[in-house]
Amino acid sequence: MTVPPEFADMHSPLDAKMGFELLELTPERAVGRMPVEGNTQPFGLWHGGATGVLAETLGSLAATAHAFTLGRIAVGVDLNATHHRSARTGWITGTATALTLGSRVAAYQIELVDDDDRRIATARLTCQLVETVIDAKK
Repeated sequence: MTVPPEFADMHSPLDAKMGFELLELTPERAVGRMPVEGNTQPFGLWHGGATGVLAETLGSLAATAHAFTLGRIAVGVDLNATHHRSARTGWITGTATALTLGSRVAAYQIELVDDDDRRIATARLTCQLVETVIDAKK
C-alpha cells in the first residue's frame, strides 16, 4: 500500500459503512476498492450510488493530496458517471487519474473494474481548490 502517512487515517463514516479501502494515493492517482456485498440494490446488483461514492472518494482524496501542496482543500463541484455493466460479487476497484491539476481546479477520470478487470463504470470528478479557515468552535 502506498498511502502517505498524513492521509492514512483520513476516513469518513461513509467510507467505513461502505467498506472502502484506500490502496494508493498521490495527487496524480488514487486507487481504492469496495466490496459488492453490502453495496447492492434490491436485485443484488452493485448499486449505482456505490459507484458515485467510490468515484467521488477516490477523486476527492487525490484532489486533496494535490490541494495540500498548495495550502488549500478540495471540494467536489461536479460528478458524473456512466455505468457499463453490473456486478453481483467480489470487489470493485477504482483508479482515479488526474486530467488537470491547477491552482484552483483539479479534475479526475475514475475507472471502476470488477475482479475480472471488466469495466463497471467510468466517472469524472471536478474539485474546486479553496482556502479554508478551521472553525475552532466545532
